Amino acid sequence: MREDRRLGHLTERERETLALIGPGRSTAEIAAELFVPVTTVRTSVSRLLTKLPARARAALVVIAHDSGLVPPPPF
Repeated sequence: MREDRRLGHLTERERETLALIGPGRSTAEIAAELFVPVTTVRTSVSRLLTKLPARARAALVVIAHDSGLVPPPPF
């Protein structure tokens, strides 16, 4: 799969955060997974919303799936 151009300017941590947002994890769950404070995750989500064409967290979920960061569910 080709790299999604929208993700090219994201940091590695932003990509990790986006990959965890994709399956619908909460801010607290992402913080626990990445071993960072909840406030750090909130900042990352805010930066993702600014860097990507997204107005809400739900749009980040769509981008995560469309870009291939989150694999499609098995059928």
